[in-house]
Amino acid sequence: MASPDINTEDFQAAIDFLSVQENVDSEKIGILGICGFGGLALNTAAIDTRIKATVSSTMYDMSRINANGYFDENDTEEARHAQRVMLNKERTEDYKTGTYKRAGGVVDPLPEDAPFYVKDYYDYYKTPRGYHKRSLNSNLGWNVIGTMSYMNQPILTYTNEIRSAVLVIHGDKAHSCYMSRDAFRHMTENSKYTANKELMIIPGAVHTDFYDQKNIIPFDKIESFFKENLK
Repeated sequence: MASPDINTEDFQAAIDFLSVQENVDSEKIGILGICGFGGLALNTAAIDTRIKATVSSTMYDMSRINANGYFDENDTEEARHAQRVMLNKERTEDYKTGTYKRAGGVVDPLPEDAPFYVKDYYDYYKTPRGYHKRSLNSNLGWNVIGTMSYMNQPILTYTNEIRSAVLVIHGDKAHSCYMSRDAFRHMTENSKYTANKELMIIPGAVHTDFYDQKNIIPFDKIESFFKENLK
């Protein structure tokens, strides 16, 4: 999942920088986001017309997951209120202590009855495949209150107004696939700009496969997509 400290304005700041470089064609800027950055990439494409092509891979909708929980299981006013109460109490406690409580990274040791997505993340962040001593997901996790603002930020509201090209990639076995399917559906519903939008579902692939599995990541498709739309 993307860092809660990264948002659309950070993407735009990078585009600001690129747009004034002498060795960059400012009319040929594309972006690629993975996991939480995939949702933020779509949100950036919806607001920044300097972007000509966007790839979103194994995406998370950060506002949806924070407001509704996994698989929308907490999509009720009562559940959100309880979450707000907990988070605001934590804010007060953090302010008192001058520290930030961490949410904890991937569960370790892994319970036998852990949900599939927890096992998927464990397989990546807690093994040599993706573990790093400075990785928050591998260790103490992000601040508990770090993603609180996403609860009131439906970041993909205007993606059906994106005129530039978009490629959305996901695996059909990924726990998060529903977010890409729904985001693509919203992006193309009641939109005049669907001809350059594409949803690519990879059979058998899980969420973390698109982090590092070179035999699964569709590099050829990504390359051809950018070449076609950044002419």
